Amino acid sequence: MMRMTIKKSLWLLLLLVPAQISFAQDDDFGLWFSATTELKLAKKLDFDFDINLRTFDNSSRIEEAFFDIGLTYKFNKYFSAAASYRFTEFNEKNDTFYPRHKWFADLRGKMPVGDFDVSARLRFEQRFKTYYKDENDKEPQEHLRIKPKILYDIPSFPLNPYIASELFFPVFNEDKKNLDKVRFIAGFEYNFTKKQSVELDYTFERDSYPKLSDMSIISVNYNFKF
Repeated sequence: MMRMTIKKSLWLLLLLVPAQISFAQDDDFGLWFSATTELKLAKKLDFDFDINLRTFDNSSRIEEAFFDIGLTYKFNKYFSAAASYRFTEFNEKNDTFYPRHKWFADLRGKMPVGDFDVSARLRFEQRFKTYYKDENDKEPQEHLRIKPKILYDIPSFPLNPYIASELFFPVFNEDKKNLDKVRFIAGFEYNFTKKQSVELDYTFERDSYPKLSDMSIISVNYNFKF
């Protein structure tokens, strides 16, 4: 029985991952690391905090380091809303790190379908730079992001595969395209306990602004709940 469930998860990835990575031109490669903490403040209210490090230029240089801090309110086991703030030290075009500020507002939904967990996140974000190469950099940048995800919850087994994608739509900016960035993700979640887990995934990212560029990313994410 265990062997059959593992085979099902592998076939799921084999069927869906090629459709994602077939677009790749491998312009760049990066490693992303993160650690996330969730603390329950009340019955329906959680405090969220995470730290992140991301590399680029074939993972030879640090692109950005940042932390997120926020709150999540759970209406029920299917729907929640969240708000958070991000402080970033970003490696700008002059090869010097400058602060960036960003805030998010999320709506999230999750529904079990058999052995699958189907979820989606709708996010609005606004970003502010402190390094200005031209006048346009002084204006905040807004995006609407949509992230669907399917996780196969293998019964009585701690390793669960998942696939996801994320679409970035610029808003309040007539100069940008309707879709300026897309990510395709495939990976595994390993649960040490009910409160501790680690995720390992591959992401293909295509960015259309200011010019077309592709990036392959390996991510390692550690999650802990209090």
